[in-house]
Amino acid sequence: MTESPTEKPAAAERVSGIGRLLIAVYGVLALAATGRSFVQIARAFDEAPLAYSLSALAAVVYIVATVALMRRSIRWYRIAWITISFELLGVLVVGTLSLVDPALFEHATVWSIYGSGYLFIPLVLPLLGMWWLARHRVASVSEGRA
Repeated sequence: MTESPTEKPAAAERVSGIGRLLIAVYGVLALAATGRSFVQIARAFDEAPLAYSLSALAAVVYIVATVALMRRSIRWYRIAWITISFELLGVLVVGTLSLVDPALFEHATVWSIYGSGYLFIPLVLPLLGMWWLARHRVASVSEGRA
């Protein structure tokens, strides 16, 4: 007789080992992006409102992704996918625009030049996050009843 899969075992595996390291890196990036955007907005928002707003948006994305990776439900699993996908899209769009039209981003954002100011971690991290999520799916209650 097989047991019905629940959300907790898959989620528990997701937050152990490499999963904990992934969450820690997201947490550090969330703190760094939050600090950067706070200082940028407090000191000189009028100099580069687009760039500094994007830094604040990146901070929010990293915070939500960090929380979503720590949670143990199908809902948070989906939120993790959404935020990490949005993060990758943001890094690719802002990174490309910052190279194609540098005048748009005279002041750097977290995602400028694909996160070069953060050792390209903003470019690599969502790819690792997506790989991790794909390998550590959370089973929904409805899947267990099939």
